[in-house]
Amino acid sequence: MTPSDALAQLHALSNPEKAAEMAAYHKTARTCFGVTVPQITELAQTWREGLSTEARVALAAGLWDSNIHEARVAAAKLLTQARIKEDEQVWRLIASWVPQFDGWALADHACDAGERRLVADPSRIDEVETWTTSEHMWTRRAALVITLPWTKQNFPKEADLAIRDRVLGWAATYVSDPDWFIQKAVAWWLRDLSKHDAARTRAFLEGPGQGLKPWAQREAAKHLEAGAAAPAPPP
Repeated sequence: MTPSDALAQLHALSNPEKAAEMAAYHKTARTCFGVTVPQITELAQTWREGLSTEARVALAAGLWDSNIHEARVAAAKLLTQARIKEDEQVWRLIASWVPQFDGWALADHACDAGERRLVADPSRIDEVETWTTSEHMWTRRAALVITLPWTKQNFPKEADLAIRDRVLGWAATYVSDPDWFIQKAVAWWLRDLSKHDAARTRAFLEGPGQGLKPWAQREAAKHLEAGAAAPAPPP
């Protein structure tokens, strides 16, 4: 399977009317074929059967470099798998995409693949931390999206709790950022965390979280029990 072969299969499913709707929805000048995510996922799963990790990485790189929306989604789907032997080249490719993020959809698909590699080797959190000071907003946002697995553990180990606290430290530096996507990412991280660690969520909202926009505070506190909403900022 070559990138050209894969692109031909994606193009065969194209829907011009849906493509126009997708381009408008994602506010992108990037070529869209109008192929749905379930269709892309099914194709990607078919392509990766029998491919070595090296071949999958090469295919994913070629698809991403085509700069076609569905091809970039497919590139991420090719690498979205919990267990991959010798996955350093997979991580390196995903990390190389981060500075190219320019919208939430492709960023989230790529981070979905990347979070599995991060869970497989949590030491990569050191590299992710460097993203938090990037001038590129989507890179800063990716640091929170790719660490979402640490919001979901019911029985976290000490090392997992340390990562939770580390990411909350990053979030504390984000609260004064006025960008909507950054505010939303912090709220998303806290909202998911609140389902499994209400105490840490509440402590953040009562502390640095007061610097969030009021709507982001409400979003973050959405799943806290009644009466535990974030405090209103001082007048």
